[in-house]
Amino acid sequence: MEACKHYYNTRYVRLPDLLLDLRTARKNNCYKKAMAKYANSVLLILDEWLLMKPSDEEQKDIFELLHRWRKKSSTIFFSQYKQEGWYEQLGGDASPLADAILDRIVHGSYVIDIVPVDPSKGLSMREVYGLKESDCM
Repeated sequence: MEACKHYYNTRYVRLPDLLLDLRTARKNNCYKKAMAKYANSVLLILDEWLLMKPSDEEQKDIFELLHRWRKKSSTIFFSQYKQEGWYEQLGGDASPLADAILDRIVHGSYVIDIVPVDPSKGLSMREVYGLKESDCM
């Protein structure tokens, strides 16, 4: 929110949507323009980071995007996986790009793990805030 309040060029996107957008742009011969749309943001917020394992082509897109704005912009990654699980989600040892992608993310980054208030109870965020299932629909 602070980035938006200070009028920084901020973009929020789900990783699956970003990858679909880049795939479509490649087919329509406007890949560079689509890549610039994401790479020119001061802050990029990627939601659902590595929720699904990316294909080889999608890994190349992720690598290119991270490489283009490395050290000139900020990125927030929201993920269901702890950072230690990202390597495997990127294909692990079988992927030549897994290390390169993580090198561009991990060095100089801050990690904030959000854990349940009381892990023994395993409460969802809806339950923590007293919302009923019907309140969320």
